[in-house]
Amino acid sequence: MTASKTKNMKSFEKAIEIGRPPNIVSLFPNSKALIVSGRFIDRAMLAKGNAISIAANGRSLFVIEGALKAAQRANSAIIIEIAKSEGGTGAYCAVNYWNMARLVNDLCNQFNITVPVAIHADHYGIKGPEDIETAKTEIPSMFDAGITSIAIDASHLPDAQNLAANIEISPYIPGWAGYETEVGEIKGKQGLSTVEEALFLIQGLNAHNFFPDWIALNNGTTHGIEASAEGIQVELTAQIHDALKPYNISGAQHGTSGNSSERLRQIATKTRTTKANVATALQMISWGLNVNDYGNAQLDGNGNFIKLENEGMSGKIWKKITAYADAHSLKKGDYKKLNLPFENQLLAQPSEIRNRMARRVEDFVYNMLANVFNSGDTADIAIDVILSAGAYDPGPKSVRIEKPEDWTPEKIAARAATIQSDKGPGGDFDD
Repeated sequence: MTASKTKNMKSFEKAIEIGRPPNIVSLFPNSKALIVSGRFIDRAMLAKGNAISIAANGRSLFVIEGALKAAQRANSAIIIEIAKSEGGTGAYCAVNYWNMARLVNDLCNQFNITVPVAIHADHYGIKGPEDIETAKTEIPSMFDAGITSIAIDASHLPDAQNLAANIEISPYIPGWAGYETEVGEIKGKQGLSTVEEALFLIQGLNAHNFFPDWIALNNGTTHGIEASAEGIQVELTAQIHDALKPYNISGAQHGTSGNSSERLRQIATKTRTTKANVATALQMISWGLNVNDYGNAQLDGNGNFIKLENEGMSGKIWKKITAYADAHSLKKGDYKKLNLPFENQLLAQPSEIRNRMARRVEDFVYNMLANVFNSGDTADIAIDVILSAGAYDPGPKSVRIEKPEDWTPEKIAARAATIQSDKGPGGDFDD
């Protein structure tokens, strides 16, 4: 073994010893999976500069396996996540908030994955008071199951209620965990977020001693397979990130499917984004569908998905899936709901088919990490950050700037009433 490999192995072993948070140590005491707080992933991207970690939505075992292998190949820190709609109590995927860490841990040990990985509960949606009360028990249960990072998404609510929900829920998130907040639902070119809205949310949280690692915006993109008319608004994103500089917060980019590699490179180079969610594209790629550079599954002349021969799932199961979708009148954007009913059938395929499903995800994610998001070799940087911190928590990036007395419930309501913004159309914009 060379001196550099010996040094790297010693650093990895030390990171395993000190860098895994208490819930992970308790769940997996003998594991060699370097599952860490989302804070370390963010810090590694910032340290490299103009780098973004993929947050791969693990809708299936194949996606998680492929994403982890790609991260190892690129020597990149990575985030594996699932959203509330995908993996909450009303999930449409077999992977969920409560089993995802176990799957990641098993795969890391099976395939000798040594890069740092965060387990992120994405889009934990809050749409009213009942969701807040549920969150007070549900969020601790998720961290008990191995979550190391979370996104509180109360963007469905008016600005004052969004802030109030974050303030009320934040104490239930462990102080060491990665924390993402969101302003503006992801609605494409409608309801775009503004500097004023973003400052209101982050300043209000700052006044109450809560310092998110990331903020997600509606910056012109959409969830799902459909390309938006505009795509990510790079200049708007940069403008909002610049206004938030005093609070030292990073950006989380949602809805990357539907945006070209070049536009995603611009997000990396021109904004403070360190996390980019990739969901639908990975599902379609694992299935063996023809997907373009924008991450969108292509359609034939009859409006049907193009299934590539000898790629992804077997042709036999694909026929079952399309028949099921037709029988249930599912639109193309609702094929995501087929993950749960067909997961076991996909897992029951011969090994060569299962392997090619994961390998196709690996190749796609590797290209994104190495050639689009500039996150290659951030695994070493993340480990260095862990060793420098000497613990499983690097601490918050910000300090209190705002005065708490300026952010009482009454003053929050008064401030919110002065915000000029267009929230866009109503509807269901869940991931």
